[in-house]
Amino acid sequence: MTATAVLVHGAWHGGWCFDRVTPLLEEAGVPAVAIDLPGHGSDPRPFTDLHGDAARVMDVLDGIDGEVVLLGHSYGGAVIAEAGEHPAVRHLVFLCAMALDRGESCAAAAVDQTAMLSHEGRPSIAEGLLMRPDGTSTLTPEAATACLYNDCDPETVAWALAHLGPQPMDNLSQSPSAVAWRARPSTYVVCTEDLIIHPGVQEALAERCTRRLAWPTGHSPFASEPRRVSELLVELAGSQ
Repeated sequence: MTATAVLVHGAWHGGWCFDRVTPLLEEAGVPAVAIDLPGHGSDPRPFTDLHGDAARVMDVLDGIDGEVVLLGHSYGGAVIAEAGEHPAVRHLVFLCAMALDRGESCAAAAVDQTAMLSHEGRPSIAEGLLMRPDGTSTLTPEAATACLYNDCDPETVAWALAHLGPQPMDNLSQSPSAVAWRARPSTYVVCTEDLIIHPGVQEALAERCTRRLAWPTGHSPFASEPRRVSELLVELAGSQ
């Protein structure tokens, strides 16, 4: 039986970011669900913390008949590290994502593992981070374009910028309460042209997973190379 692909977005995004991937999955006969985490995309509920985001994913998994291939992008990797212990999950996919261990956070993992890496010539997302009084952040268009969509055409960049929203920053300092990649088969996709999560960090995180792939893309292959994403998920959804 073909598994359902469940897609979890990263910070500042929503389920909309997979709009170029889900039609390709459906054409291939793979059911697909792109989740809006609470407060993101079209979800009207208040923002939650990391654990609330994971609970939202598990609620969706409860409603799916059969097995699931669960993908997390960027911050979404921390979410699926916790939510991926759901019994429906067949395989985890970390797409340039934070495959966190116990006691780690997105913020700390990025700092700890980049200390010995060169950042010369790379744009800094921190320079375009706009903090809001409610503890969320947004990104300047310039920072988002340079760091998130560096390999996307102008039309794609404009589409993405029009959809980006706020992100609760406390979530990036929390640790998952479970580590699903220790118990589930997993694939880590290293995006070698990523300008927000250093590829060296991704390589270290990929060591935790069952399989490592490397794609010559930036941070948002769902936008720049949706067919690569869909083909991987079709492969995994059909494997037993």
